[in-house]
Amino acid sequence: MIQNPKRYTITAALPYTNGPIHIGHLAGVYVPSDIYSRYLRLQGRDVLFVCGSDEHGVAISMKAKKEGITPQEVIDKYDGIIRKSFLDFGISFDNYSRTSAKIHHDTASEFFKKLYEKGDFIEQVTEQLYDAKADQFLADRFVIGTCPKCGNEEAYGDQCEKCGSTLNATDLINPKSTITGDTPIMKSTKHWFLPLDRYEDFLKEWILVGHKNDWKPNVYGQVKSWIDGGLEPRAVTRDLDWGIDVPVAGAEGKKLYVWFDAPIGYISATKEWALREGKEWEPYWKDQDTKLVHFIGKDNIVFHCIIFPAMLKAEGSYILPDNVPANEFLNLEGNKLSTSKNWAVWLHEYLEEFPNQQDVLRYALTSNAPETKDNDFTWKDFQARNNNELVAIYGNFINRVVVLTNKYYNGIVPSPNTLSGVDEATLTELKAYPAVISSSVERYRFREALGEMMNVARLGNKYLADEEPWKMIKTDEGRVQTQMYVALQIAAALSALCEPFLPFTATKLSRILKIESPLNWSTISETSDLLPASHQIGEAELLFAKIEDEEIQKQIDKLEATKTANIAENKKAEPQKEAIQFDDFSKMDMRVGTILEAEKMPKANKLLILKVDTGIDVRTIVSGIAESFKPEDIVGKRVTVLVNLAPRNLRGVESQGMILMATNAEGKLVFVNPDADGVANGETIN
Repeated sequence: MIQNPKRYTITAALPYTNGPIHIGHLAGVYVPSDIYSRYLRLQGRDVLFVCGSDEHGVAISMKAKKEGITPQEVIDKYDGIIRKSFLDFGISFDNYSRTSAKIHHDTASEFFKKLYEKGDFIEQVTEQLYDAKADQFLADRFVIGTCPKCGNEEAYGDQCEKCGSTLNATDLINPKSTITGDTPIMKSTKHWFLPLDRYEDFLKEWILVGHKNDWKPNVYGQVKSWIDGGLEPRAVTRDLDWGIDVPVAGAEGKKLYVWFDAPIGYISATKEWALREGKEWEPYWKDQDTKLVHFIGKDNIVFHCIIFPAMLKAEGSYILPDNVPANEFLNLEGNKLSTSKNWAVWLHEYLEEFPNQQDVLRYALTSNAPETKDNDFTWKDFQARNNNELVAIYGNFINRVVVLTNKYYNGIVPSPNTLSGVDEATLTELKAYPAVISSSVERYRFREALGEMMNVARLGNKYLADEEPWKMIKTDEGRVQTQMYVALQIAAALSALCEPFLPFTATKLSRILKIESPLNWSTISETSDLLPASHQIGEAELLFAKIEDEEIQKQIDKLEATKTANIAENKKAEPQKEAIQFDDFSKMDMRVGTILEAEKMPKANKLLILKVDTGIDVRTIVSGIAESFKPEDIVGKRVTVLVNLAPRNLRGVESQGMILMATNAEGKLVFVNPDADGVANGETIN
């Protein structure tokens, strides 16, 4: 670990521009990286926080094919949505770039050429999957098949999203082309490989020994598993029509593998920032006094902890990451987030549907962050955290302090009198919180740090509840001056301590308290006079608003509609049964009927006893539809009846026929019935 670095380079994983940002991205990468960057700036540190749109690779080509547009149109569309979402949500990047930018193409090409000229690559002709009908080699994501490790039948050619294993397309069992659905053939092609096996000893020493005690167990464990399994050369080029050209002779028609070019995007984003700001870029990547931290999700651990460090080591002049605090995955209402299935809470939609409530989502995602294991986001939990914590604890404390100060002192901070033991203890505890929160943030425990920040609000609430200035004002006005002075110091401290986590709230609270120059954490630790006597504060405003059940139900209904649409889209019809002759069909006598009576079969959950007018007669039919329909709801229903089915005794009741049913996209039974007017009972269906 680097002690007392001169500067920090902080990177957040480049989002693919094949869709908008959702809460899984935020919880895994962007909220924690923003907390860390904001925290360091409050300490007066030299911080560079970079990110950018990842605009190459198969995901973009797949999206373009699906939408019938060009890859350029795809990246322009989603870069605009992502960029605006981050800005509106308050992610404080110093530079947000694009890998389609010329500066990135140049930087990635130069990086490749340097390694090529040093002889660091292996040039090799290999057999790759090829779709003969589409007349193209199949990049990883254009292949789907059975994972050889867990048996998932929908694993991609680069990764199984079920077990998390990193794969090669040729590893898949029963591979299929996602372009045509055909089984691909093997065909020879030339590519360049980074020999990761050459860097095994270096990686063992650097990570397994050097970072055994400071890297998160989930990161360390995954890296150790890879290294222990033995590293092999990894291709850094691909047969693609979208991406950065491989800049050497004999590589026509080939592109840099997206996982070679994407992390170089951090470097090109830094260069772009330096040019704009008139600064030098190299110290942020090549000075040993710089602390480099990568914020990523767990699916990117291998690339940021093995492949990219091996690339940097091979190049020779770059520093290595001091830490890679990857988070696990966030699920949504019990199911895995999925861009392709629209099973997500999209950031740009949230910002429209919950205006001015950015910090509520930041709070919910941080307090439920998947730091050590996968966690689940639910709308009910989101509502509870807002109403029971932000509103009831933080907002309640600030509101009481500001209202009482305006009521008793016209908004002027009163001069304290002699401090009691409780006052002294409260202010001493307050001074300790910056160090406590810092300790958690420095160890990338943002959930823990947020909890400690909220404990400051709890400290304030407890102080007011114990001291009861609203009662004391009747008997000892001098004592109330001291009480309100102490409470105002806690409120002022919160305006700074919450800034990394709740930046919009920090701005609003500073405005209410009329704090013009933001407080820094050292001031909170060193003095109790954060809001001096005679300072004028503003009028009370609610920091947080209660979220009602109706708003939450709208979001739940929205997800249920998505689930239904996914079922309908993915529903496959049952295969055709064995062929029959016309004579077989003509033996069936199907008639239009009407249900006259319906009741539940005693001691049977699934069966209803129906009286049906078939036009021939009124007969009893026992039907297994009780879990789908209430008896009273189907009386008078027009139905189709197979009337010449041999009678069958079911729980002592003779059933004389069968009602025709189908199953809809939601898995519910529906009646197959005549919808034309004027069709009488007993009419034959043929």
